Amino acid sequence: MKTNLDEDSFGKGLLSYYNGNTQAKFSVYSDIADTERWPISTFFRKFETMPKNEQIALSDCIGRVLDIGAGAGSHSLWLSERHHKVTSIDISEGAVEVMKKRGVEDARLVNFFDFSLEKYDTLLLLMNGIGIIQTLDRLPEFFAKAKELLNDKGCIILDSSNIIYLFMEEDGSAMIDLNSDKYYGELEYRIDFSNHHGVPFKWVFVDFETLSETALENGFKCEKVYEDDHYLYLAKLTLL
Repeated sequence: MKTNLDEDSFGKGLLSYYNGNTQAKFSVYSDIADTERWPISTFFRKFETMPKNEQIALSDCIGRVLDIGAGAGSHSLWLSERHHKVTSIDISEGAVEVMKKRGVEDARLVNFFDFSLEKYDTLLLLMNGIGIIQTLDRLPEFFAKAKELLNDKGCIILDSSNIIYLFMEEDGSAMIDLNSDKYYGELEYRIDFSNHHGVPFKWVFVDFETLSETALENGFKCEKVYEDDHYLYLAKLTLL
């Protein structure tokens, strides 16, 4: 039996929650972990209930902000309330619709890599937003695009995780195939909502050392601003 795939199952879930289905959840499948159920309320939370890394990231934003992969717009709304001029972009049509309904003033349906050459003081990528590059070899392409969009004294603020813990053995060693051309942080996901079966997509988690080294090679200084006790970190990058 053929499965009908939905290009925007993510957006449909956000819209359902916004329209009153407050118990709605995504079913998230990956090629490395068991199926997870994500409460869609996560994407609508207020600043007070956001994790510490997101609170720090938002507080560190300067000037005009480009919120990349803005989702339901919760980060954008908080920044706008503090008088930042914010452009919020996402590739999900439903997400952009939700943002506009929630009052995000400048929400656009566009891929970061196709975005027009406007200038910003902060490029913001939260909830592992750097995953938009899909594979590690596109990280230099990301930095090249960031240079086009950043003002001279601007910054990139992003969070990610070192998912090495998924490969750890009881003795502390990591079962990683060193002969593989694939970086261990590269995954494939599918997000389903209700009877909407999402299209599989590639996603990547970048460890801080790799991010920092690649940033330096591409003209950026990388600073670790925060790290929790489970491999998640927040980084701030500035032009050299």
